[in-house]
Amino acid sequence: MKSNSNVKTQPEAPVEQSSHRAASAFGHRFRDASLLERALTHRSLAYETNPQNLADPNADNERLEFVGDAVLGVVVAEALFQRFPNSDEGELTQLRASVVGRKHLSAMAAALGIGEMLRLGKGEERSGGRSKAALLANALEAVIAAIYLDGGLKAAETFVHRWVLAPALPELDAALADQSHTAATARDSGAFSGAVGDHKSALQEHLQAIGAGQPEYILLSESGPDHRKSFRIAVRARGLDGTFTVLAESEGSTKKAAQQEAARIAFGLLLRQPAPELASSPEAGLP
Repeated sequence: MKSNSNVKTQPEAPVEQSSHRAASAFGHRFRDASLLERALTHRSLAYETNPQNLADPNADNERLEFVGDAVLGVVVAEALFQRFPNSDEGELTQLRASVVGRKHLSAMAAALGIGEMLRLGKGEERSGGRSKAALLANALEAVIAAIYLDGGLKAAETFVHRWVLAPALPELDAALADQSHTAATARDSGAFSGAVGDHKSALQEHLQAIGAGQPEYILLSESGPDHRKSFRIAVRARGLDGTFTVLAESEGSTKKAAQQEAARIAFGLLLRQPAPELASSPEAGLP
């Protein structure tokens, strides 16, 4: 793809600089640099700099997203099939959904610095496009497609294993721990659909499956100056006898982060319980 002169002189993310950083970060030497350039080009750039290019489906990364989504799905499906030989189709489907979901992909794209490399229009730039989960996840899929089209399936597989699968596997392994006691419940409830990243959803689904209802998050304390707050959160659930049980506590720089970490700890502990019950525990100081 040949970019017009206006596109090449965008100050936010020069093509040569962006492509060089991307190639270094992604660990793949592109024979066709235009593939990488297109993978990092958002539709908003063509719209603002050269509107006539909107009729050209190769002017931005949307077609590459289509290919990348398919390549990602195949690579992740095979990897999960090999790693979890005792998981049935339903469980593997839920695990794959966690790995290829927007939340995980956008986090991995951010870790790679893709947000800084994106070629955006000025409007999208002003609206915070470099940190939008949808843009990041879509760009990561486009990058996967660019690597696949440039270097073949093996190159794309290497990239996906390193930057998408490897960071997710510890949480998937934890979610599937002690299967002899929890696999049936997990399959019936979809408890693993939130295994990666969204621990609050995973915990909620698991508690509903064992009849414990909704988890509740209680702010125990907050400390520190305004620019460096620390929040301590407890997560609790109602046991079969109607009394509340504290499942876990954790701290975070935001309430949301503390809740996610508390949910992660609680979910892991519940998966290892020998029976789907909530034992009573003291709740001193909780409302």
